[in-house]
Amino acid sequence: MSMTEEEQIAQIKEWWQRNGKPLLTGGALALVLVFGWQAWQQYQTNQAQSGSALYQQLLETSLTPSGQPDIGKVTELAGKLKSEFGGSHYAQYASLFVAKLAVENNKLDDAVAELKPLLDKPADATIDEIARQRLARVLAAQGKAEDGLKLLDGKVDGAWLASREELKGDLLVQLGRSDEAHAAYQKAKESLAEDAAVGGLQMKLDDLAKGDA
Repeated sequence: MSMTEEEQIAQIKEWWQRNGKPLLTGGALALVLVFGWQAWQQYQTNQAQSGSALYQQLLETSLTPSGQPDIGKVTELAGKLKSEFGGSHYAQYASLFVAKLAVENNKLDDAVAELKPLLDKPADATIDEIARQRLARVLAAQGKAEDGLKLLDGKVDGAWLASREELKGDLLVQLGRSDEAHAAYQKAKESLAEDAAVGGLQMKLDDLAKGDA
């Protein structure tokens, strides 16, 4: 049975009530998502630029006429980076920078406080490994070489193998475990090109050999 014009209109109205509003809402949502994504992208770009400028400002504090960084200014800018851009590369590299200055000023506890949080959620694998190795060395300087060694367990990217194994060797020497230290140094040497292995690493191997003689 064919519908009258009034019945067709009524059916269209009913369909619109059931589906039209959700479709309109969905379309509006799509527009919001598109423009929202573009706004988010712009926000991210602005954040990156702001973080970059602040980090550059932090680095420039080390270029004082006396050649000494302004510790107060570094701390202030690093704190601002961490509060405004927490978790970003800039904030985490700022922590590495502050930790370096802390070590140079014999404030090892301050260095540990800067480095430890980076291992919880590093911005990337490079920051993770740099913080890991530096923290291990700081712990060793505090007489906690065993704790430092624990940080150096597990897999490591090939690019970092030599520096990690050499550091393990240094900590093992500190602990008087010469055989294990020699094995670590040897592993570090084997991961490098032959000409790159000549130098400090070879000297460490030679010193251990002399000690065993």
